[in-house]
Amino acid sequence: MTDGPRSGLSAVSSALLAMSRHLEVRDVLKTIVASARELLDAEYAALGVPDDHGGFAQFVVDGVSDEQWKAIGPLPRQHGILAAMLHEDGPERLADVREDPRFGGWPSAHPDMSDFLGLPIRDGDETIGALFLANKNCPKPDGSCGFTEDDEQLLGILAQHAAIALTNARLYERSRELTIAEERTRLAHELHDAVSQKLFSLRLTAQAAAKLIDRDPVRAKGELQQVAVLAAEAADELRTAVTELRPTALDEDGLVATLRTHVKVLDRAHAPRVTFRCEGVRALPASQEEAMLRVAQEALHNALRHAEAEQVDVALEKHGQGAVLRITDDGQGFEPRATRSAGRHLGLVSMRDRASGVGGRLTVESAPGKGTTIEMEVPGG
Repeated sequence: MTDGPRSGLSAVSSALLAMSRHLEVRDVLKTIVASARELLDAEYAALGVPDDHGGFAQFVVDGVSDEQWKAIGPLPRQHGILAAMLHEDGPERLADVREDPRFGGWPSAHPDMSDFLGLPIRDGDETIGALFLANKNCPKPDGSCGFTEDDEQLLGILAQHAAIALTNARLYERSRELTIAEERTRLAHELHDAVSQKLFSLRLTAQAAAKLIDRDPVRAKGELQQVAVLAAEAADELRTAVTELRPTALDEDGLVATLRTHVKVLDRAHAPRVTFRCEGVRALPASQEEAMLRVAQEALHNALRHAEAEQVDVALEKHGQGAVLRITDDGQGFEPRATRSAGRHLGLVSMRDRASGVGGRLTVESAPGKGTTIEMEVPGG
């Protein structure tokens, strides 16, 4: 192989280092996109993070100037080839994207693209983004052009890193909304401790593969396979650490006081009005209080970031020996049964799992233009 693959493996290592240094989502996305473009020697690269309404919450490109990007216009929608990356499990490699029946054209200012390679970025069963590459720099010595099966495998390795980076960055951004500065610092430390050792191993393994790529390709391939294994393990450890984390404020103040303070902070920090009301609720089992807090945080995050609401109301009420948590917004709403992916992007699957895990249940009422109500009921103890 030439120096290209070696520099590509160095780009993978750089991406790993960037994940350990940066926790801002935008910075992480830019690093991954630039690394993917360098890794596969492509003219253009992009990474899209889907929103809940058929578009992209974020779409980062590399190889397109700021002037070109402004001329192209609004972020793309989830249709054609972009939709395929979000709703299918495997990669998509095309000799000419323009000849694919799903191709729907580009804006007039969009650069011309031919050969195409893309694949979803997955966190367990959830598709949290997609990587796209176009226009492999060629021709090759034999006159051929386009992305190869080896390119697919290398991009798959980078997608493993991207899943870790996006999960880490999303969790960090949510940690900034916690109500106590010490809690935010503790969460950041928990996230770092959970993955730092695995990330270090990933970097060393990638470096080993880079050194072996010329003299022992078989061993180099084995090292690259190990990179994928380590990346998956790091993602699992990160999810476990966050799932088991119990906020200090909840231990010290209980659910009612913690929710009240959390809502006050969000009301000051965001444009929509956020209110809290509690009626007759006393202490619940610790596991139920933690689950209710997590569901409230997820539902509030969705309402404030995605629903375009003007008012968000949080209510905690006594219900028999237990309690009912209700988060209601007057935003644009959605169709809960429209697509499987919509529920995953809103975190509804994890919220239902939290509720059922403590013997409770979660219901969702929403419709386009009608706002959303998320209700969690627990039996108490």
